[in-house]
Amino acid sequence: MPASGLDLRLGIDVGGTNTDAVVLDRDDHLIARAKVPTTADVSTGIARAIATGVEPLDAERPRITHAMLGTTHATNAVLERRHLRRVGVLRIGAPATFAVRPLFGWPADLRAVISSGEEIVRGGFEFDGREIVPLDRDAIARFAGSLVGRTDGIAISSVFAAVSPEHEIAACEIVRKELGDVHVSLSHEIGSIGLLERENATVLNAALTGVAGTVASAFRDALGACGLDPVTFFAQNDGTLMDLEYALRYPVLTIGSGPANSIRGAAYLTGSTDAIVVDVGGTSSDVGVLSNGFPRESNSGVEIGGISTNFRMPDLVTIALGGGTVVADTDGDVRVGPQSVGYRLTDEALVFGGATPTLTDAAVAAGRVALGDPAALAGRERALAVALSTAERMLADAIDRVKTSREPRPLIAVGGGSVLVPDELPGVSEVHRPEHFDVANAIGAAIASVSGEVDRIVNLGSKSRDAAVEEVCADACERAVAAGASAGSVEVVELEEIPLAYLTNPAVRIRAKAAGALDVGG
Repeated sequence: MPASGLDLRLGIDVGGTNTDAVVLDRDDHLIARAKVPTTADVSTGIARAIATGVEPLDAERPRITHAMLGTTHATNAVLERRHLRRVGVLRIGAPATFAVRPLFGWPADLRAVISSGEEIVRGGFEFDGREIVPLDRDAIARFAGSLVGRTDGIAISSVFAAVSPEHEIAACEIVRKELGDVHVSLSHEIGSIGLLERENATVLNAALTGVAGTVASAFRDALGACGLDPVTFFAQNDGTLMDLEYALRYPVLTIGSGPANSIRGAAYLTGSTDAIVVDVGGTSSDVGVLSNGFPRESNSGVEIGGISTNFRMPDLVTIALGGGTVVADTDGDVRVGPQSVGYRLTDEALVFGGATPTLTDAAVAAGRVALGDPAALAGRERALAVALSTAERMLADAIDRVKTSREPRPLIAVGGGSVLVPDELPGVSEVHRPEHFDVANAIGAAIASVSGEVDRIVNLGSKSRDAAVEEVCADACERAVAAGASAGSVEVVELEEIPLAYLTNPAVRIRAKAAGALDVGG
C-alpha cells in the first residue's frame, strides 16, 4: 500500500509533442527529470516518461509517495470524437426552456457519438429559489426506463440549479432507481450560471468518464511497472489537484490542466505571483496570466470541440506556434504554420536529418539554441529568419491580448519551445527564463495544492449577505476536502460578489474558491 506521509512526488504532464516527468523531494527540490516524445496512444509516452524519470533513483523509488498527472486525454477524446460514452440528456425546465432543445448547436458528429436520448421535463427554479413548477417525477422515470441497456450515463441539468439543486438531486435518485448504478453527472456540481453552457459541460463530463477510467488504469499500470505504488492525483484546469476518485467523477475538469500546470510551475520556478506566462510547446503556445500565484480564470464561456461550456478554465490565448510548427517557403513567400510536426519533431526537422523546415530550425539558425546539425540549414537562412520574425509578432500580439492595461508586465517563458521567445517584446518589461523551464508543466503538477470552487446565486431576501458568503465559502472548503485537501490547511483564496440588478428581490452571485495542501494522512 502507498505510504501515508508525503515524501517524494512524481509530477507528469502530457503535451502534444513531449511528455515530461519530474521527481521533487519534500522540500520541493527537483531530484530527477525526464522528457520523452508523446506517443500516438499517449499512455505509452506516460509509461516511458515515468520509467526514464525514476531510473536514476534506484533504491529511492519506494520513497515516491504521491504521483500527479496532467493529461490531454479528455481534450483529445472530444476533439477526435473517440472513446466517449453514450449519455442520456435530461433537462429539468419545461415549459420554460422548450425554445432551445438540449445539445443545440453541437456538431452533428459529436452529438451522434454521445447522445443516447434527450428529454425536457417539468421543473426548475426561479433566480430567487421559488419553484417554477413541481418536478415531473413520472416523466423522469419514463425517460430513464426508455434508456435501459442503451446508455452509459445520464447528464441532468435544471433551471437555476446554482440557486437550488433540489430537483437535480431528486431526479438523480429516480434515475438510479430505474437504471441502477450508472454514472450520473449533475450540472450544479460542474458548471456555473447559464443553463445551456452548464448543460453542455455536464454532458461532456458524463461522456468522458470512460476515458478517465482508462487513463487512471493506464497510470496505475505504468506506476506499477516501475515498482511504484503512490497515492495518485489528477491535475485540474485551475492549477490545482484532485484525487483519483474525484477525477473519475469529474473528468471534464482535467481539460485545460496542461496550461494551468505551466503557469503554476512558472510561479514556483521564479517565485513570482503576478506575471504573464507563455508556455511554448511543440505544436502551440499558451499565453496566460499568473494572478496571486494561480492562473487567472476566464470570465467568459470556453468552447471545446465546437461546443460552448462555462466551467472554470484558465484565461488563455492559444496560438498555433511551437517548436514543431512548419515553415513553408513558396517562391519567397514564407508562411508559419498552423501545421506542426508535433511529436515527430526529432525525425522531421532539418537539423535532425528530416526534410521539414520548422521553427526549431529557425531558432538554431538564429543561434538561440544548439541542436542537431546546423549545416543542414544551409541555403534556408533567409526563410527561417523571416519565419522567426513572424513568430515573434504572433507572440507579441498574443501577449497584448491577455493584458488588461498598457503598462509593461514581466514575462515568464517556459516550455521546451520557449527558445522562440526573444529577450525583448513590446509590452514586456523583462523576460524571465528560469532553470528547468522546459519541464515547468510537470513541476506545476507536482507542487500543486488541492482546490474546490462554488459559484452560486443567493437570494438575500431570505438570508443576510454575511450568512450567504459564509455558506458559499464553507461549501467551497468542503469541495476542496472532497477533492483531496487536508481539512486543516484549507482556506478561501478567491472570493467574488456580483450584485444582480433590476430584480424584484435582492440577489447576489457569489463565487468562492478554497485551496489547501494535500491530505497525506499520517
